[in-house]
Amino acid sequence: MDIKNDKIINDYYDYLKYQKNYSEYTISSYKNDIEEFLNYINSEGLNYLKIEYSDIRFYLMYLKNEKKDNNSSIDRKLSALRGFYKYLANEKIVPTNIFSLVNGPKKSKKLPRYFDYSELEELFNIPDINTPLGQRDSLLLEMLYATGCRVGELVSIKVADIDLGRRSILVTGKGNKERYLTYGEYCEDILNKYLEDGYKTLNKNSIEYLFLNNNGTKLTERGVRYILDKIIKQTGINKNISPHMIRHSFATHLLNEGCDLLTVQKLLGHESIKATQIYTHVTTDRLKEVYFNTFPRAKKDD
Repeated sequence: MDIKNDKIINDYYDYLKYQKNYSEYTISSYKNDIEEFLNYINSEGLNYLKIEYSDIRFYLMYLKNEKKDNNSSIDRKLSALRGFYKYLANEKIVPTNIFSLVNGPKKSKKLPRYFDYSELEELFNIPDINTPLGQRDSLLLEMLYATGCRVGELVSIKVADIDLGRRSILVTGKGNKERYLTYGEYCEDILNKYLEDGYKTLNKNSIEYLFLNNNGTKLTERGVRYILDKIIKQTGINKNISPHMIRHSFATHLLNEGCDLLTVQKLLGHESIKATQIYTHVTTDRLKEVYFNTFPRAKKDD
């Protein structure tokens, strides 16, 4: 089977892009997981449109015992395949979604990783704001943290989407839904500096996007990750970094400072409050502070 030229498979990728409005990064992840399975099915001499439940169990054994994938990775791959076969069933290409019968391995729930504010300040101090790229990188960090936006939303911001007077930005999030992001004074300062200086230098091709690369074209999600990796290597912080980790930090810090969950939900652009509830973890220091300030017998009267 030629995976790359299979019309059904390519139609599904188009469906993810044009109907589901998934980002290129997300679609690429789905492709990797689906094509890994299809290559396995191919090697076993099977047709992916005629697989049985036992074929899936053998595939899971292959992932666990031969590939040594962890439970989280296996669960993600099952999720991608569940979505693919749901599409096939809806299009009447297969009789049922056979993956709906398969439960993923149990995985422990992990709290979102986030940066302490002191670590973020260390990151903010790395870019050289006397250079165009340094101004862009500084704005990239400030805007990710100030708004809690997704990386796909960030790279799609156009200058015309920004209301400088109201300090707000119109973005299009998941499901093609629009919402306004709000940013504060730190972000405002570097945004103004970048627009007045570095942006004019980088925008060699007169394009409408805010974040540009050294060639004057739109910065990609991969480019953002590369920039963040480069910045953290110049710090003493022993953590991996990603745009989503800064988004986690935004939500965590808001909740730790007393912001209510519904407001955080709106700021993050979550459709369901369940997606926001993962952020209800709080730091030990915050728990202690609340305890000593609210429990009547936590402190003695002088």
